[in-house]
Amino acid sequence: MEVTQLTDAGNIDDFFEVSPEKQEIEFYDLQKVGEFYKERNFEPVWNHKELRDDLYRNIENIEEEGLFFEDYHGEKIQALYNSLDTNTEEENNQLEILLTDAFLRLSEDLATGKLNPKEIYEIWGSPLNEINSIEILNSAISERDISKALNSQKPDHIVYKGLKKALAEYKRTDWRNIEETRISEGKLIRPGEDDERIPAITKRLSELGYYSQRIDSLNFNYNKDIQEALKDFQKAHDLQVDGLLGNTTVKNLNYTKEDRLHQILVNLERWRWHPGDLGEHYIIINIPNYQLSVVKNGDTIRTHKTVVGTRHRKTPVFSDEIDYIIYNPTWTIPPTIRKRDVIPGVLRDKEYLSKKNIEIFDRNGDMVDPSTIDWNSNEPKLYTYRQPAGVTNPLGTVKIIYPNKYMIYLHDTPSKNLFKNNARAQSSGCVRVEDAQSLAKYLLNDQEIYDDEKIEEILHSGETTEISVKQRVRVHHFYWTAYQKKDTTKFIDDIYDLDQELWALLSPET
Repeated sequence: MEVTQLTDAGNIDDFFEVSPEKQEIEFYDLQKVGEFYKERNFEPVWNHKELRDDLYRNIENIEEEGLFFEDYHGEKIQALYNSLDTNTEEENNQLEILLTDAFLRLSEDLATGKLNPKEIYEIWGSPLNEINSIEILNSAISERDISKALNSQKPDHIVYKGLKKALAEYKRTDWRNIEETRISEGKLIRPGEDDERIPAITKRLSELGYYSQRIDSLNFNYNKDIQEALKDFQKAHDLQVDGLLGNTTVKNLNYTKEDRLHQILVNLERWRWHPGDLGEHYIIINIPNYQLSVVKNGDTIRTHKTVVGTRHRKTPVFSDEIDYIIYNPTWTIPPTIRKRDVIPGVLRDKEYLSKKNIEIFDRNGDMVDPSTIDWNSNEPKLYTYRQPAGVTNPLGTVKIIYPNKYMIYLHDTPSKNLFKNNARAQSSGCVRVEDAQSLAKYLLNDQEIYDDEKIEEILHSGETTEISVKQRVRVHHFYWTAYQKKDTTKFIDDIYDLDQELWALLSPET
């Protein structure tokens, strides 16, 4: 390995004798850098040209991962790197320290993300990835392979890799300073109505490739040709395909190419937050895409449509493991729904509980007569509210439990028509699954006793029945709004409006 004498242990030791506050450059984690050098008696690393060049190439190309060159002392390292032969001894020593600091930050950002989601979102419950960046650097030095060490920290998932491809394709397009039509928000426009925004809407649909006819700048009528183009746009972005021009559709029409590039970048960041090891057998739910997929040994073996939480009752992001299945479930109403829906419902209508078939129980499990409760006091909050199993139960015939602090689970629903909608953010947080019975049978397929005949017998009995799941299946609630599908980048509605907030924090200009 070729060696160029940039610095030595004495210079590095002297560097750390100076108080960090007196350093001219703002380092990422100078304390950790100091620990690294102390462990190796302050011997330099980057005198080895092969290691130095390898790291510099990774910093140069880091924007392929959706991270930013300037976050890793890019400009300073570049300047010092290009003048190695003329640098002062102090400058080359500084380059040594900067390269180490850059590696430690780079490895951590690739593995865990640049930002901490728990400081940004209340709904983020996935545990943070953890790495020992000093150990990774020592291993890279031992194996003389910086790229291998850094690559091992990147998410190894098909969606992440697809987003990297999408990012590269987008950057090859002319995405800066393009004149793109913007549509003003306003009242809902229904088919056949006139509105002064129709010319702008038509032009925008044409710019996006959904309207191919000649644009009539004097037409203010929302006619059938424009409606069909808009429906195609709504379908492509998982909006409700109703042909209505509301502000949610307008918001999505207004996203510029630069906005879409930012959307790819924030989704790459989210994938660095998700668990690195999803397991060999898992269920993955992409919340804004309203879809559940079962993956085993890297292959997607089944998919189901889902209904997820509304903007006001968001489905959280977290991971857990399937524990058991309940057939003919009762529904114990969560505290939030009890507070926001049930108690106000009773105050409005004395027949609310009977109409909803809700029973009340005290702490001893004894049923309570609603007429004996003072509904204007705090007393109603002391009870448990439950709907018995049956055709009116909102959980349907089965629920799939993976115990978690959010009290979230997968379940059936009697409202099958919801799955016909394209936009399905309509639950109170739990995930409703189309053909949930089929998913439950799949999870029990390793237990011969629970064949179709046995399951039908349980369902027909009407009795609430709990069955443990023996095979190990993880469940991951994730959130991504951009991905590659058949070599095309697909953008879907950011139903909880998380993307722009994240870009504002992620942007290097912040």
